[in-house]
Amino acid sequence: MKQLLPFLFVLPLAAQAQIGGRAAFPFLSLPPSAQVAALGGITASARSTDPTQFFASPALLYAGNDHAVAATYVAYITDIRQSTLAYSFKTEKHGRFGLGLTYLNYGSIPNVDDSGNVLGTFAVNEYALAAADSYTWGKFTVGVTGKLAVSSIIGDRALALAGDAGVLYKPHDDQDFTVGLVVKNAGAELVPHVAYAREPLPLDVQLGTTIKPEHMPLRFTFTAHHLQQWDIQYLDPNSTSTNAARDTVRARKNFGDNLARHFTVGAELLLGKGLSLRLGYNHLQARELRLDNVGGGAGFSFGAMVRISQFQLDYTYATLQAAGSSNYFTLSRSLDSLFKKNE
Repeated sequence: MKQLLPFLFVLPLAAQAQIGGRAAFPFLSLPPSAQVAALGGITASARSTDPTQFFASPALLYAGNDHAVAATYVAYITDIRQSTLAYSFKTEKHGRFGLGLTYLNYGSIPNVDDSGNVLGTFAVNEYALAAADSYTWGKFTVGVTGKLAVSSIIGDRALALAGDAGVLYKPHDDQDFTVGLVVKNAGAELVPHVAYAREPLPLDVQLGTTIKPEHMPLRFTFTAHHLQQWDIQYLDPNSTSTNAARDTVRARKNFGDNLARHFTVGAELLLGKGLSLRLGYNHLQARELRLDNVGGGAGFSFGAMVRISQFQLDYTYATLQAAGSSNYFTLSRSLDSLFKKNE
């Protein structure tokens, strides 16, 4: 188990950095798609024809992703891999649904005893089944998502139930402007891992807006996250510096830095209906994942979207730190033509 700890801490940091205290099932906070990763890893307002957006907020389900299917593959550092599948459809009386599965595999991990002897390898994986339902009334879309999360370590399984609830406001149909609010991962751990007490889930209250200025090929997304907790600033207790008098000074919390950690920003350059470039920045990740005296570009993400016929391919390169990065691939396709043939 001691050999497992470094692997289990990498992705929670990538998902939400160190938010003070521990949370179970931190993989529920990971970006579900290449587009979300490119916008800073978080969004409550950016719609897309990619149905995996409902993992970000159930209120992002809309007519543009009806009968759409998508698959996301993420290559993290070492052998850690994540796969996500999603499908969305509309019903006549019960709203618009999204169904999905996200699966995280930590690869083959050495099993080492206290003396350092290698006893073999073991597997660690986590997955979540999700179902969302949304309704649109005029300018508002509201939605909820239910998630069953499972974490498995050497045959020991933990189980949790989580839910998301979101609302999206779009005042004008002919303008690309939305405001979204979502409460993510509200719920409880039902069955903890052996020898561990029950821990809270990674609750996150997010508020964001996406806007495209008229006559400009740019679209911006701004998101405030962890609104339920003001202080998300982590200070390394072993981190010190020397002042002009050569006295040792410990780092202190800063209001401006703590405020900035609550925000992500993303921008898209729209080069036509079939091509766009993306750039995102997450200040919380930039601060928590940086290495001392090393650049690395932690917190920045770069992406692109290409649409050919019924297929859309999204790619994002997200920098975790100088020691590693992650690559996101999302392939989505509309199945509308297949449904129309059967009508």
